Amino acid sequence: MLYNQPPMVDDRSRLIQENLYLVDILVGRMVTQVPSFMNKDDMRSAGMVGLLDAANKFDASKNIMFKTFAEHRIRGAILDEMRKLDWFSRSLRDKHNRIARTIHDLELRLGRDPEEEEIAAAMEMSLHQYQLMLGEVSHLGCVSLNETLDHSDEGQSFLDSLTEDKVGMQPGHRLEATELTQVIAQVLEQLSEKERLVISLYYYEELTQKEIADILELSEGRVSQLHSQALIKLKTKVQSRLD
Repeated sequence: MLYNQPPMVDDRSRLIQENLYLVDILVGRMVTQVPSFMNKDDMRSAGMVGLLDAANKFDASKNIMFKTFAEHRIRGAILDEMRKLDWFSRSLRDKHNRIARTIHDLELRLGRDPEEEEIAAAMEMSLHQYQLMLGEVSHLGCVSLNETLDHSDEGQSFLDSLTEDKVGMQPGHRLEATELTQVIAQVLEQLSEKERLVISLYYYEELTQKEIADILELSEGRVSQLHSQALIKLKTKVQSRLD
């Protein structure tokens, strides 16, 4: 394969065939991160577009593994398709950003992680209304955090920063990835115990929302709310560190 040139047709076909399984793996991981109007067939179709795009644009001279590059493209393609299908994305993003700004302002004023009741009060809402809003924006949490973490085609998603094997990356990229992972680990320690448990069970253990709900003896809706709030807090804290 020539460096700095698109892969040849045979190479592209091989890369696609050998990595088709990645589409189903990422669809399975992301199914709870997208709204109900986007079904698994929509996700698989978008994921295939991402895999094809990865095969066409992969450059072996950058010394990154195709699997890492493809996962990033597949995940991005699924999230892009979600945005196209989401007729209410602007309204939901406004709500998501309002929560994030409120949490950030409270952290600065209180000097600690705010409680749910404090966030609701600052937004002039009842706790129930605030939790309903968390449920509405739940699928945007991972999208927003990934947008904060992704700075290039080799950027890391939140899941990558927790689980990615960094062998094969260029030294500079590997150092940046390691530093980002350390920042996220420090930020995770600032979350509540239940929020940390939800993140750990979902991203490390790769359990479903229902399985997490059973373990924590909570409703699936409550797990979704905790997951959404944790990701918003993480995005806010990581953005502050990156800035």
